Amino acid sequence: MLAKDIGIDLGTANVLIYIKGRGIVLNEPSIVVVDTETKKVIAVGNEAKEMLGRTPGKVKAIRPMKDGVIADFELTEIMLKEFIKKAKARRVITRPRILICCPTNITSVEKNAIREAAEATGARKVYIEEEPKVAAIGAGMDITKPSANMVLDIGGGTTDIAILSLNGIVSSASIKTAGNAMDQDIIKYIREKYKLLIGEKTAEEIKIHFADVYKPKAKEKLEVRGRDLITGLPKAIEISQDETKVALQDTLNRMIKSCKSVLEQTPPELSADIVEKGVILTGGASQLTGFNQLLAQELTIPVLMAETPLTCVAEGTGILLDNIKLLQEDQ
Repeated sequence: MLAKDIGIDLGTANVLIYIKGRGIVLNEPSIVVVDTETKKVIAVGNEAKEMLGRTPGKVKAIRPMKDGVIADFELTEIMLKEFIKKAKARRVITRPRILICCPTNITSVEKNAIREAAEATGARKVYIEEEPKVAAIGAGMDITKPSANMVLDIGGGTTDIAILSLNGIVSSASIKTAGNAMDQDIIKYIREKYKLLIGEKTAEEIKIHFADVYKPKAKEKLEVRGRDLITGLPKAIEISQDETKVALQDTLNRMIKSCKSVLEQTPPELSADIVEKGVILTGGASQLTGFNQLLAQELTIPVLMAETPLTCVAEGTGILLDNIKLLQEDQ
């Protein structure tokens, strides 16, 4: 049986795998659990996430991707191999072609590391595309015409902003401030104000299900449990929704500032298109409640959410794999 072409959204928080003809076949957290004494991998993906913050001393849950790039090459390679095996993407006769996405503005060394990790999984050819371009295609934008399209892709480790026209990036920015930074903001705020230590999983739950950064309600309360930093004992406190906006303010300001910077670098004719079309939000962290309204207020242009923000990049790889000639011209 022939190998199918594979598209991989190699994210700091999650890895998504698209297989030509089958669609998205895997969406799992970019986490590997390792026994530090034997160096043996115990769990990968969903199973590893369940262990986050709950492992004994010699067992560590590690994110091999950091800020959109490979922090641990060996573990990234193991993780990719496991995911491709889970997705049943390997075939006996031929090796697959792989399209893998990376943030804009990464170095050639970082790009080569991503390429090598993909090659190590058994790919016969590896293509690399910039994430915001693939996200825009996955969100249904036609970037081949001479008019501007603006995309803001907020993942776990990086926020990528790009203005695209004629199948290329006109101006862009990539900052290492995204969903994971928001989780850390919430942890820091609760630690400093309430002297309570909470885990990443709890912070993520607060961000996804409780936070509101546009019109938070002071009366909306949430019980948060963690460890008291003074007594060392378990403790529960209540936080209000308007505190979440305060906690996340600095990170959101950095994102908004980067968007403004990209818009300032854009030629006037393309700026006129953006006033009409607005900006499309993609990536899991872009779903933060109230963020689209806050951004529209700050940029004074329409802000629209992609239909499937979590899977836009993976879906974009699928569209590009169907038009492989476009990729071959760029490599």
